[in-house]
Amino acid sequence: MSSQNEQLVDALRPVEDPELHRSIVDLGMLRRAEVRPDGTADILVALTVAGCPLRNEIQQRVTTAATTVEGVTAVALEFTVMTDEERAALREVLHGSPGSTAGHSHAHGHAEGRAIPFSQPGSKTRPLLISSGKGGVGKSSVTTNLAVALAQLGYSVGVVDADIYGFSIPRMLGTDRRPTAVDEMILPPEQWGVRCISMGYFVPDGEAVIWRGPMLHKALEQFLTDVFWDQPDFLLIDMPPGTGDIALSLSQYLPRGEVYVVTTPQPAAQKVARLSAAMAEKVNLPVRGVIENMSWFTGDDGTRYELFGSGGGRELADELDVPLLGQLPLVPALREGGDDGRPITATSPESEAAKAFTAIAQQIAVDLRPKKVFSPELRIVD
Repeated sequence: MSSQNEQLVDALRPVEDPELHRSIVDLGMLRRAEVRPDGTADILVALTVAGCPLRNEIQQRVTTAATTVEGVTAVALEFTVMTDEERAALREVLHGSPGSTAGHSHAHGHAEGRAIPFSQPGSKTRPLLISSGKGGVGKSSVTTNLAVALAQLGYSVGVVDADIYGFSIPRMLGTDRRPTAVDEMILPPEQWGVRCISMGYFVPDGEAVIWRGPMLHKALEQFLTDVFWDQPDFLLIDMPPGTGDIALSLSQYLPRGEVYVVTTPQPAAQKVARLSAAMAEKVNLPVRGVIENMSWFTGDDGTRYELFGSGGGRELADELDVPLLGQLPLVPALREGGDDGRPITATSPESEAAKAFTAIAQQIAVDLRPKKVFSPELRIVD
């Protein structure tokens, strides 16, 4: 290989597949990289699947990188597609084969024999179960904006929309692109730095999900095992309201999960929110904090109006002996952002609500970081 061709490969090495977040060189996607005598960079890239939804993004990244090489005056980029065998090999390298525990043992849950990675002692991922006792308290909005706030702080973040019947996270994040399937591995869509999986990607508009418990159980299992999450720092679970089948299943799948309870200030909501904390205690999941939503509305005159009363979040936190992580204002922009897929933490980071989400995210990431060290190498010796 000529020196100039080596420079071209080196320039392309930092280019990542936007779904896999790995170098196209390291993934074996770069099939040809040569500089012609006329200065044209002749490049062939193998896409993971035909009709790759992010082909244009890959093209832009490759072209930009290639033009940084001295002597390159133009880029001739072609695409091909991996074979079934190549996709299977790629999936096994990245995700493990069915029946594999991806380097871990003693799995708590399996789908097609594959272990749930977040239940393993060596996993760096912190599962955050965002819970509420009842609907209508803005739990999904809190999940969405908290996820974006954590991503803005530099963490890798995923969200599982576990509200199978009332899914809303894809709309709130603005991710209308369906997941990509590579062999038996699902690549979740990403927006605002947050990867997401939801039943909303698989159900036609206007159709309801009408499933019994075992079907819910299986869907959640696949969300946790068949999706390529790539060991994020945080995996937020948008829990369905209440204490039903899904909450019980997730407690079994994610024994290292941390529960965060969302409530509104009024006593009625606070009393119901206490039930989700009671269930967490029964299944041995720690409640780490309370988040109070819709705490006040600020009028045009600057006066705060406590439309739903006050004190519910503090009372619940004191009762559970956990911190009240923050109080979120009731603002139209927060609701509008959820409707149009533009979370307020992403679009208005200097707003009062966005700053509150950022403060909560910082507390969870730093102040509430688990002190216990999980390592598969640690052993207790008598």
